Amino acid sequence: MGKLNVVVLRYLSRDDFRVLTAVEMGMKNHEIVPVSLVSSIASLKHGGCNKVLRELVKHKLVVYERSRAVQGYRLNNGGYDYLALKTLCAREVLISVGNQMGVGKESDIYIVASPNDEQYALKLHRLGRTSFRNLKNKRDYHQHRKNMSWLYLSRLSAMKEYAYMKVLYDRGFPVPKPVDYNRHAVVMEFINGYPLCQVHELQDPPGLYNEFMELIVKLANHGLIHGDFNEFNLMLDDQDHITMIDFPQMVSTSHVNAEWYFDRDVKCIRDFFAKRHNYESELYPTFKDIRRSCSLDVEVSASGFTKDMERDGALLHPAGPEVEEEEDEDEEEEEETGEEQEEEGVDIEEYKHAILELEGLKVSDTMALIQKEKEKREEHKETETTSVARSDEEPDKNFEEELDEAEDECPELEDLSTTNKEFKPFRDSDSLLHMAEHRRVRTDSEGTVGSVGSCSTIPPAVVREKVRRQLTKQQKAAQRRRLQKGEANLATKSRRENQSNIKSSMDDASFWG
Repeated sequence: MGKLNVVVLRYLSRDDFRVLTAVEMGMKNHEIVPVSLVSSIASLKHGGCNKVLRELVKHKLVVYERSRAVQGYRLNNGGYDYLALKTLCAREVLISVGNQMGVGKESDIYIVASPNDEQYALKLHRLGRTSFRNLKNKRDYHQHRKNMSWLYLSRLSAMKEYAYMKVLYDRGFPVPKPVDYNRHAVVMEFINGYPLCQVHELQDPPGLYNEFMELIVKLANHGLIHGDFNEFNLMLDDQDHITMIDFPQMVSTSHVNAEWYFDRDVKCIRDFFAKRHNYESELYPTFKDIRRSCSLDVEVSASGFTKDMERDGALLHPAGPEVEEEEDEDEEEEEETGEEQEEEGVDIEEYKHAILELEGLKVSDTMALIQKEKEKREEHKETETTSVARSDEEPDKNFEEELDEAEDECPELEDLSTTNKEFKPFRDSDSLLHMAEHRRVRTDSEGTVGSVGSCSTIPPAVVREKVRRQLTKQQKAAQRRRLQKGEANLATKSRRENQSNIKSSMDDASFWG
């Protein structure tokens, strides 16, 4: 068994994790993340992003790739492991990593220890291996998407497994106690037992056979089918107590192929007992024996349970008109927010949240402070807008009052504007010359002095806000120039390497005559 190499983890600095998180954020919509995007997300001072990236490549935490179209960096399994372990350490869930306990087609399992000297099992999901790449036909993680990274699929798999494990543990099923999860890593209770495939002798094969069949039926009554219920995903301790593991492939009893999955789980147990322990029984459950008593597939959104089925279930138990309107509004809001999240690229707030988790700060306190600052800014903006509106309304009201007073004082005056439009002004040559002589001519002399009157009604707070915006624009422009300089350094580096290769080849040619 191998060991997860975490020696470099203790020597990585805060800037290293900022750059790793920036590459992770950039991979949400980039297969290869350009250096300019990494620098803009990480926002390190003095252009230190290139230096950090070189160190991360040396430690094999990121991979540098270059093609004709783009050149940039990509996060690999090592860097993703370090991000998950750093976050779990910051949450004080684990403090050390031990040897590898097991390896499967889609995960690796390690022994870890908590700060309280308790042993846990750490499961790192590794989707994308050569033995398990036909994922579209076996899982529904893609949904409507066409292309996704293996790291993100591993993250979805870990999230599903933690959700299944927590729900089943709360309902009293024989599963390991879930502790915590982050990204593609799940921390669970350490089970001191053996896989059923390694057990060659049983004290009571018929009793254990009945327990397995009852467990399959109990799961189905709660709306779930394991999907891979075999001797490799079942564990026994010294007292022959059963523990069920490996849950990402679970499906709902409402799935199109639910009966096939159920019969396959039953057949796996029957075949194992017949081959290993020479025990065959004519009594085994069928899909028609299911008496559904709970809907765990609805709580965890199991594979096969769609929104249409949820609406059909709502028709069987109709609610009042007000509740239905509220639910429709909530569904529309969720769909709109989902579309907005897909359209957006890198979320800066999510990046800040990840950085706070890596640093071990309390995210709830920081989020509360951020919300308070936002509320203060909104109140300040409202007061500014009301003051500006009042200042605009006052001169208009004064002007209208003056007009009304003038009309009241001279009611006998006629409106001469209509009569003046009927007559055109008379212009002859003498009058035109006179006008040309007395027309103002623009002078370019340096002695002219201009005076400007400050009669502005703009409040000083608005002026300060405009100045602040202008400064941020200048800072962004300077950052862009700095990024372009970093890209130029990469280009010059590659050019120098080509020149050195040409020079060495010319020297070799001259040596051989």
